[in-house]
Amino acid sequence: MGQLTTHVLDTANGIPGAEIKIELFRVSGAETQLISTTTTNSDGRTNAPVLSSNDFKKGKYQLVFHTADYFAQQGTELPDVPFLDDVVIRFGIADESAHYHVPLLVSPYSFSTYRGS
Repeated sequence: MGQLTTHVLDTANGIPGAEIKIELFRVSGAETQLISTTTTNSDGRTNAPVLSSNDFKKGKYQLVFHTADYFAQQGTELPDVPFLDDVVIRFGIADESAHYHVPLLVSPYSFSTYRGS
């Protein structure tokens, strides 16, 4: 059975992104449905897969990482309107038996992602 996992690396400070709120949505056309909300642990990972079991279905999804809140908690000086407030990553799941890993490498002014293993 497939699963979705993620982790966050704070590339500005060279540390795992701990205590970052992450929301997962299922996307259908212009509509989004919140599936789950979780927070990263001290290693920048979630304690359990973000999506697994019977909920892991083929389709379009969206992860929302609340990064401006995280950087503010780290003491990073941000403008009143942060350049990156919430980082949104939309992606598709085509194989219900596969492991999809969507990591986020983030700083206050840039981010990168890829399909990991």
